[in-house]
Amino acid sequence: MRIGVLTGGGDCPGLNPAIRGVVFKATEYGDEVIGIKKGWLGMIEGLSVPLRLEDVDEIMGRGGTILGSTRTNPFKKEEDKKKMLENIKKMGLEALVAIGGDDTLTAAMKLTKEGFPVVGVPKTMDNDISETDYTFGFDTSVSIAVNALENLRDTAKSHCRVMVLEVMGRHAGWVALFTGIAGGADYILIPEEAVNLEKMYEVLKTVYARKSYALVVVSEGIEIPGMKGADAKADGFGHELLKEKGVGAYIASQIEKNTGFETRYAVIGHIQRGGPPTVFDRILALRLGVKAVEMIHEGKFGMMASLRGNQIVEVKLEDAVAKTKKVSENWLDLVKVFYR
Repeated sequence: MRIGVLTGGGDCPGLNPAIRGVVFKATEYGDEVIGIKKGWLGMIEGLSVPLRLEDVDEIMGRGGTILGSTRTNPFKKEEDKKKMLENIKKMGLEALVAIGGDDTLTAAMKLTKEGFPVVGVPKTMDNDISETDYTFGFDTSVSIAVNALENLRDTAKSHCRVMVLEVMGRHAGWVALFTGIAGGADYILIPEEAVNLEKMYEVLKTVYARKSYALVVVSEGIEIPGMKGADAKADGFGHELLKEKGVGAYIASQIEKNTGFETRYAVIGHIQRGGPPTVFDRILALRLGVKAVEMIHEGKFGMMASLRGNQIVEVKLEDAVAKTKKVSENWLDLVKVFYR
């Protein structure tokens, strides 16, 4: 078979191992793999490159994606959809592996409904895709964020300050949650729970009285009543770009104003997206890539490779993109144990 593979949406560590898994498994079947450059934009513009074993031999430890990625929505314009379908024929593709998050996988589902065979592979540092326990990119992202929080602890202790770390996370607070728990933060603000600033001040005063510093982790997507942010632009899928929202700066200013504690903030932003993937992300991505090719040869289209427990299984793409996987109540209860 001639199988296409693309990576769409925001980059994250693990994309290259997933591509490697696809190529190696496809070679076992005697398939030809065509890499689609720049995600769905490459499908619209016909940008492709052959992928052989020698092209993916040494990419396990590389961050980002060798194919490039964009946030292009191929179904936003009818003319783009038409070009994509034409290029599928020109490239001679018989199936496609779409590696990406919610938006990429939604486009993959729509392409399946157009009659073209597609399977999905879930990636996102946000860990917010349903029907899978974890997505690759998440473990690496959290590891980077925890390291940043530990560094902030050193300066917080040295200067008796409160330090606020803003991390990525639009509608789901998994990154902030795991960063805060693993890094020993004293308070965590995530989109799933209404922001209660008075409660935060109360906890921070108690913590500061005990150790003369405090750490707060904030998810960039939280909604704060009364906060005025910059007028945000949107991406191709209509999502607000959060880079200028500035929740970390706002929270830091409010803490200092309402507690009297000297407070600083840091935003690690896209640093979380780069760097070598952790062992967990490498193995997970590789397994998902292999599973995707197996699914193609089994005719399981409109499906997504998924991690359930320690097994890689297939689930319906439609179910995976139906809703955002958000932090559950039991995790929120666990966090509150450490607000002391």
